[in-house]
Amino acid sequence: MSKGTPKDILGAINKKTGKSISESAVKKLASGVDANTMKNEAELRKLIKQVADMANIKVPDGAINDIVKAVKASGLSPSNMESLVKMMLKK
Repeated sequence: MSKGTPKDILGAINKKTGKSISESAVKKLASGVDANTMKNEAELRKLIKQVADMANIKVPDGAINDIVKAVKASGLSPSNMESLVKMMLKK
């Protein structure tokens, strides 16, 4: 992954949502994510809600269910969060 990629992704998220999410806010949230977060459905739901709150976006329960299913089916790990972000930007 190139050095500019995380900022490019953050810029794309900010553009897509019309919100201004800071890099420090993302780092703070990401610091609490580990492998167990991706495996534990309750923790994953909590993370999705935290991200939605950070972006000030209401995420319907159905969308949360879809994201949880997609993450579990894909076997994403915290080290591959870029793929998750790209998947979410497509919605």
